[in-house]
Formats: sequence, structure tokens, C-alpha cells
Amino acid sequence: MSRVISYIDGFNLYFGLKNKGWKRYYWLDLEALSTALMIPGQMLEATHYFTARLRLVGNNHADKQRQDDYLDALLTRNNLQIHHGHYLRKTRQCRSCGASWPDYEEKMTDVNIAVQLIADAFDDNFDTALIISADSDLTTPVQLVRERFPNKKIVIAQPPGRNSNQLSQAATTAFQISRKKVQTSQLPETVTTADGVTLQRPATWK
Repeated sequence: MSRVISYIDGFNLYFGLKNKGWKRYYWLDLEALSTALMIPGQMLEATHYFTARLRLVGNNHADKQRQDDYLDALLTRNNLQIHHGHYLRKTRQCRSCGASWPDYEEKMTDVNIAVQLIADAFDDNFDTALIISADSDLTTPVQLVRERFPNKKIVIAQPPGRNSNQLSQAATTAFQISRKKVQTSQLPETVTTADGVTLQRPATWK
């Protein structure tokens, strides 16, 4: 069996679903999705999910609670690891009126994916890397792995509505994830953690 490790760019995937208006699919089982994107003869060894936890700012308590529940639900899956980046505070300014306000930008995801991908390649942990992202910043690490390890394959699964020709061309092959794949890769409506905590799909994600 060919060994596969999946690397999931959480924000790229989230905004792909959001831009499509597919909020009903946010309760996504990333291990199941990775498996659904594989071909016969492959075995999923590990799933790496890269994201950043929301910070409590203003009235976003409900958003943070939904994300916390989702991340805790994901941790009930087998062989799934969450890698956390962070938010960097930035000041935005209106070009018309000059008004300014604080904003937060997610950082570190692309770097964390690159480091994990390269480390796994050097440690010979996979035969095929499945990268769920359309972030062109990942082009360089993908090229490096393919140059240093010509027998390893890198497959780019671009989130719905997202596209990077540059990243796709650097990979062994690339395709876009279909609605059917995310629709059939949902977590159970109710998930129980190892600590006995019951988590439910948020009402607004139905």
C-alpha cells in the first residue's frame, strides 16, 4: 500500500466553503475527506490540520465557541494532529475618511505546512503528500520536495472555489474538491470526546 499524509490549510479551506455559501458543510471530518480524495491502493497514515484559534474580540464569543467545539470534535478522529498558528494585530485605515480600526491577520499556516511537509519527506513518512490548499506560497516547498525526492508524489486538492495555477503546476497532479466530497465527509451530528464531553454541530451550520 502507498502511504499518504494529508496537509490541510484550514483557512484556505474555510474561505473556499464560505465563498461558495456552503456553511452547512463546515462540520467537516477532515480525516474522512482526506480518505475520500485518495485512490485505490493508498493508505492514510496521518492528517495534519493547520489553523489558528480565534481570539476573543468584541462580540465574537459565539464564533470562537463554534470553532472550539469543531477543533475538539476533530481531535476525536484517528491520527489527526492540529497545528496552531496565531493572529497578528494590524491597524486598518479607511482611504476615504482616514478612520482606523484594529484587525487581525492569521499567520504561520503556510510556514507550518512547509516545515511539516519537508520534515516528513526527509523522514520518509509518506509516498504521497495530499495538500488541501490553493495557497501559492506553498509552491516553493512543493518544488523542493519534488526535486529532492523524485519518487514521492505531491497531490494538490484545491478547496472549492479556490485556485492557484502556480501551485498546481508545481505538483505531481492537482484537482478541485467537489461539493459531493465535502457533503459526504461530515462529522456525526453529535461527537463525544475522550473526556465524555458531548459536542454537537452548531445550529447555524445546518
